[in-house]
Amino acid sequence: MSEENKDLGDKAEDAFDKAKESAKEFSEDSKESAKDFSNEAKKTANEFKEGLASAGGENKKVLVGILAIVFGQLGVHKFMLGYQKEGIILLVTTIIGYVTMCFIIGSFIVMATAIVGLIEGIIYLTKTDEEFYATYQVGKKPWF
Repeated sequence: MSEENKDLGDKAEDAFDKAKESAKEFSEDSKESAKDFSNEAKKTANEFKEGLASAGGENKKVLVGILAIVFGQLGVHKFMLGYQKEGIILLVTTIIGYVTMCFIIGSFIVMATAIVGLIEGIIYLTKTDEEFYATYQVGKKPWF
């Protein structure tokens, strides 16, 4: 019996060593996978950060939002975002409004373009940096 116990003990010890070795290999594989994932996540975050920085990031969002509120009727914020056609539309509409101000309709035109600028400025400033970048700089959404 003692030889039988010795054989069982040896088998148990071998099984324990194999399990220990498997656990060690699994641990090393897990660490390697985690390291690869971490490096890939850092790379992606840096690419996003560089894209956001090259587009102006938060500073551009704040600048464009304030310009839209203050000079929105002139379309300055549209030109800053690269929307030349929309900027020209706002500018020309405002000029027409001022020219026809002696008629009642001109006042409404100027007021409408100012309201458009105000609304867009508020929308720009209430979006997160990522939403602003994705919507207005990557997605090129021209109005509201």
